Amino acid sequence: MAEKRASRKPKSPRVFGHSPRRAQTPLRAGLYARVSTQDQQTIPLQTRAMREYATRRGWRIALQVKEIGSSAVQRERREQLLEAARRREIDLVLVWRLDRWGRSVTDLLATFQELEHLGVGFVSLTEALDLTTPAGRAMAALLAVFAEFEREILRERVRAGLAHARQNGQRLGRPLTAALHAKQVRKLFCAGISKSEIARRLQIGRTSVRRVLKERIRP
Repeated sequence: MAEKRASRKPKSPRVFGHSPRRAQTPLRAGLYARVSTQDQQTIPLQTRAMREYATRRGWRIALQVKEIGSSAVQRERREQLLEAARRREIDLVLVWRLDRWGRSVTDLLATFQELEHLGVGFVSLTEALDLTTPAGRAMAALLAVFAEFEREILRERVRAGLAHARQNGQRLGRPLTAALHAKQVRKLFCAGISKSEIARRLQIGRTSVRRVLKERIRP
């Protein structure tokens, strides 16, 4: 009886976690452009360059997001693009430059890791960073090293600052403003002054006033 040989089918290429079926169809790209309030004229430059690049790669532009603002913290439109990735509406994110997307190395790494978990690629046009390739993923691993380095520098600065404060006799922790005024708080309250007025006169919070008075009547 002839021995049956197990047929081995060639593996279809996978792009950053995409299924073989998706790899055979045009990838859906989400474009993200961001400028400061004073630099809005570069938006057309970014979008045009990204659209041309997507066309050359054979990608279909499924979503295009433009964000204008000088805040380094709030990037609401970027979050909309990430939500589209979580809903599996795009296969990759395309940006003009890394600093348009991330607030810091740590922030970049966090978004890269989430996109990788979702099976969504990331491409930065200016830096030629393509996380759908082995070389790009190696670069992401290198960014993880720099992110840890950045966090360690921040921790060292905090520790040095605390040590310097202690050496100069500064008290660390919550201020004792309310406790220092406790006697005055009770005196004014016994004189019929309202809690709000006591807080205003002593320039402390009304919550602190209530806490002092509550400790006064505690058995």
